Amino acid sequence: MSTAVKLERLEARIRPEDKRSLERAAELSGRKLTDFVVSAACEAARETIQRYEGMMLTDARDREAFVAAMLAPAAPNDRLRAAAARYREATHEHR
Repeated sequence: MSTAVKLERLEARIRPEDKRSLERAAELSGRKLTDFVVSAACEAARETIQRYEGMMLTDARDREAFVAAMLAPAAPNDRLRAAAARYREATHEHR
């Protein structure tokens, strides 16, 4: 657990059986319940953020296609221009 000053508080109501499971897991890992819960929640948060914000291209062809598209993007077609105009109108964004 970090030694940084802790200023925030988090409370949760959970089922008794869930608390018993958390207490057992904390005991088995040699940590206090709070440390165990915060550590597990932070790890789950990092994984969730990575899953939603990150992108992993494992296939070489996918990586090459992505890089090629980023380096030489296609010019906007009529449908994209129309969509951009609708967006600007809907958001009152005029340039």
